[in-house]
Parts: sequence; structure tokens; C-alpha cells
Amino acid sequence: MTRPSFFEVNRRALLKSMAAFGGAATTGTFVGIEKAFAQETFNVTLQLGWLATNGILGEVVADEKGFFAEEGLNLEIVAGGPNVDGVASVASGRANLGQISSSPSLMLARSAGLPVKCIAAGYQQHPFTYFSLKDNAVNTPQDLIGKRVATNGTARILLRALLATNGISEDDVEIMVMGSDMAPLMTGQVDVVTGWKTNTSALAVLGDQRNDMTLWDAGIQLYANPYYVTDETLNEHPEQVNGMIRAIAKGWGYAYDNREEAVDMLVKRYPNMDRAKELETIDLVLDYSFNKETAAKGWGTMTPENWQAQIDIYDQLGQFENGAPSLEDVMTLSVLEATEAARPKYG
Repeated sequence: MTRPSFFEVNRRALLKSMAAFGGAATTGTFVGIEKAFAQETFNVTLQLGWLATNGILGEVVADEKGFFAEEGLNLEIVAGGPNVDGVASVASGRANLGQISSSPSLMLARSAGLPVKCIAAGYQQHPFTYFSLKDNAVNTPQDLIGKRVATNGTARILLRALLATNGISEDDVEIMVMGSDMAPLMTGQVDVVTGWKTNTSALAVLGDQRNDMTLWDAGIQLYANPYYVTDETLNEHPEQVNGMIRAIAKGWGYAYDNREEAVDMLVKRYPNMDRAKELETIDLVLDYSFNKETAAKGWGTMTPENWQAQIDIYDQLGQFENGAPSLEDVMTLSVLEATEAARPKYG
């Protein structure tokens, strides 16, 4: 399935979101949330940054296997999309848990004044990749020099960050705007296209001529599918937030051990998904979810050092109109520390 670009939350949208947040806080939205919290079962509304994909495999499995119910939680998954500001939905109280495609969106949101904070990282490395063909391969950032690179307009900042990190002038690369279609690479219109490595359907057109250079290996090490809540939810309902992460972690652990069954659960919940494609992709999805870091510290782990490096590079590129947010405002390890015993340590 087509994945979102990196900035579901751009600076202009964030300003609008701040206004929406302020209005919601004064019109009783939080009253409704508090009523839900007061119930015996805590209602979890998980707001996605985009449409449902295999990125929520663990959540679906956790729901199907009763892991949320074991925590006294009732899960509702709300899809995002091109006209849905998922971060604003969480910030305003319409949802109390969010998952978004990429970590920079949360840094930008916090800088713009939205009180959201990351509590876990779904993918340990970001799948965003620069695709070329083997007969004109791009294997290192330096190979981009002189190339025509087609990328989403909102992901252009990633290319700028990559070039800056590797000491390459933007004048040495011809940057072109593209959608999700990979065909221009096959027809020779461009030398490089970009997308998520887990988007096997879109990548099928490249066949066995495909050559990959991941954003992570090129020096920009972002998290994908980060989970976040508001400061208020974290402060007032820490046990329920811990339960959310325990349930999700168990779901991903079950998927790791029972891959075909997990895909069947996902396709049952979302019949528009192609079972064969999801079976083809699940090993790759789980490779992003579990690695040597999770083997040591459990599913969902993340480090302050990685987050600070992300904040620093985006600050250097002038992306924070209101100044760089503090590390403490962007992320917390408190939930991961509280749930460490329950989070599977695979890798």
C-alpha cells in the first residue's frame, strides 16, 4: 500500500492544529474523554497518521488475541489519510493514542506547541529508501552527485538532510517532484526514486533490477511508526498508557512467532489488503520491528541520543520556526521502562 510522506504534519497545518486544539479544550472534548476513562474498561482510540497498513499488524493481533482486554482496554483504530491531521486529533483529545509514519512529525508538532510526546518506536529503522537500477546504481550518498532524484515534495527535506550530513551541495543533485509511481525510474526519466522499502506493491514494477540505499544507511537515522500521547494522558493515566504498550508489544511478539496467522488476522480485519503481498512482506516488516536493540531492550525501544541527533539536524536545516523543542518535551522512556518485562526481546 502507498505509505504517507514524512510530513503529515507540516508547519502550516500545525498552526491550524493549535487553534483546533485550543477550541476543543474549551468545548468539552476532554469531558468526553474523562467519561471514557471513568468506565471500567478504558477506551483506547488509536489514531493513525495514514490508512491502515501492515504497520499496525501488532495492534490487530493484540486485539484479536485479547491482549488489550487483558489490560482492561478496549481498542478502536481510526484511519488517517490525506485530509486527516492525526496529531491534531490526539492533541485535541479526540483520540488518546497516536501512531504516525515518521519521528520528525512529532518534533515539528512539539515545536509548534502541540503537547504530544513519543512513548515508543514501532520500527527501529526507517524504511524510507532511495531506489535506483543496478546498471546505474546509487549505493552511497556520493553516488547521488549528478543524478536526477525524484522524491515527494514533502520528503525533499530528507534529501536536503542527507546531502548536508554527507557534505554534498544541493546544486550537485537535480531534484524532481514525484508521486508514488515508480515507473519514471524504469523509463529513464530519473535516476533515483524514493519510497518505503515495505511498500512491495509499488516496488514490484522495478523487478530484479532494483537497487536500494536506505535513508538510515545514508546517515539520517529516523524512527518510523512512533507511538505518542499527550502530556495530559501520560500524567493522568500512566497505568493505562503502560497497558497500551504492553498489549501492543505482546501483539508484535505474537506476530513474530506466528507470521501466517498474524497476516490472516490483518487481512480479516482489512479485506482490501492482499494476503499474498502481506505474506511476502511480513518478514521485512518484522525485521524493522525487531533487531539487536530490541533483543537487548525489548520491542519499541528507542534512545535519547537518536532523538537528539534528529532534533539537531532539523534545527540546523531551519525546520523549527518556533525554535527547536527540548528532548524531554519530544520523548520519554518512562513507559518503556515501566513495561520492559512484558515487551518481547526478539532480534
